Amino acid sequence: MRFGKVIAGWVLAGAMGGALSLGIYAAFLSPEQPVIKIAHQTEVPVVSSRYTAPMEQLDFTEPAAAVMPAVVHITSTQLRSKSNQQVPEIFKDFFGDNFGQGFEGRQRPSIGSGSGVIISDDGFIVTNNHVIDNADDIEVSLNDNRTYKAEVIGTDPSTDLALLKIEGKALPTLALANSDETKVGQWVLAIGNPFNLNSTVTAGIISAKGRNINILKDQAAIESFIQTDAAVNPGNSGGALVDLNGNLIGINTAIASPTGSYSGYSFAIPSNLMRKVVTDLMEYGTVQRGYLGVMIRSVDGNLAKDNELTITEGVYIDSLIENSAAEKAGIKKGDVVVGVEGIRVKNAAELQAAIGTKRPGDNVTLNVNRRGEVKDIAVVLKNRNGSTTVAKVEKADSMGKLGLEVAPLDREEAETAGVRGGVKVTAVNPGIIQKETNLEPGFIITKVDKENIDSVEKFEKIMSKKEGGVLIEGRYPDYPKAIYYAFGM
Repeated sequence: MRFGKVIAGWVLAGAMGGALSLGIYAAFLSPEQPVIKIAHQTEVPVVSSRYTAPMEQLDFTEPAAAVMPAVVHITSTQLRSKSNQQVPEIFKDFFGDNFGQGFEGRQRPSIGSGSGVIISDDGFIVTNNHVIDNADDIEVSLNDNRTYKAEVIGTDPSTDLALLKIEGKALPTLALANSDETKVGQWVLAIGNPFNLNSTVTAGIISAKGRNINILKDQAAIESFIQTDAAVNPGNSGGALVDLNGNLIGINTAIASPTGSYSGYSFAIPSNLMRKVVTDLMEYGTVQRGYLGVMIRSVDGNLAKDNELTITEGVYIDSLIENSAAEKAGIKKGDVVVGVEGIRVKNAAELQAAIGTKRPGDNVTLNVNRRGEVKDIAVVLKNRNGSTTVAKVEKADSMGKLGLEVAPLDREEAETAGVRGGVKVTAVNPGIIQKETNLEPGFIITKVDKENIDSVEKFEKIMSKKEGGVLIEGRYPDYPKAIYYAFGM
């Protein structure tokens, strides 16, 4: 039998801790004299790829020194018990010495701490809403140990942001960067007061963007966090996340941890979203939020397969609310939003953040993939009530501070509750009522300081003129007795 075929084999072998060697085995089989020849190659024929450009030494000292003076330590104290049986002394003068007998006394003060960032030289400070929520007293300490009492200008639970004001002049501030231009992998610094350790600086990189971690429980929550591996711990909340130029790119808000302490990942609210929220709170006293009026889902491989989509990233339009901004603009069920104003969006969190920077009445161009074809569709955003107008300053100053939304009481509801008239509470938002009482939606307000309430207009008019102690009387539909809530305006 004659053989005239060459058999060649490549074998790569290696030992732990040793160099790799490549053996080439070639067998040429001849009928006259079979020969097996083994040759060893002394050099591995692989070109190593290495980064040979000179590495500049990272130096965080300059941005750290520039940023620390503008990051403050916030101490929030809750003095009052949120009990509907607790009545201030002022009401004994108003209703008699026996009023409120047997009511519970005050609880011990609850004290928490966090961080904040000075954004204007006249004393405006941004922090997290959860840092100052329900606080009766807020004290701000600067990096140079100056202390101030702070006033809450406004809060936005849907983004977990709050705006404070202190009476200072020529204060150090941070400039805001465009958070849309940040990139995964870039260096960042986190500055705050973890565990009450003032002016602590940590470094890391941006490890992801547009991250939704489902931490905010508000119905209109917007979560599109910048994720970093800079160490953040309790007390860092409300502090600064900055780039190496010392510009603010985010407000540190949360950590992912099984223990409650830093375990590798932290999350910050992007500065672009923060800028819009703070501007609204300054101008209107409440956040002006624009809505598309759609139900959405992030596109993934399974969704793309089930709906025969040609792409695997973007935001799928699951359904539309009737007469919504999106429906009026021509958005259709099954469309995939892939960008806003030409800026790419890969998931629902990024779309929510992009729309969250807009107000009712704003024109927004959505880049939509419809059955493989990309279209630009102009949308005029609406507010939650379906209007393009912004909330009036007057309402934010009175009912907005109170935190109540009320509606007329119909005859059937009045009969069920056993009352002759009143207004029903439809929502309890952050404000005086939430901070000082346990009043819940569904409560029917019948009197304010013994004055009968028979319409929403009368209730709002009375409350707009109130100062000092106020007593609300009313009932819940499923409870037969009158209940009183006391608070101060």
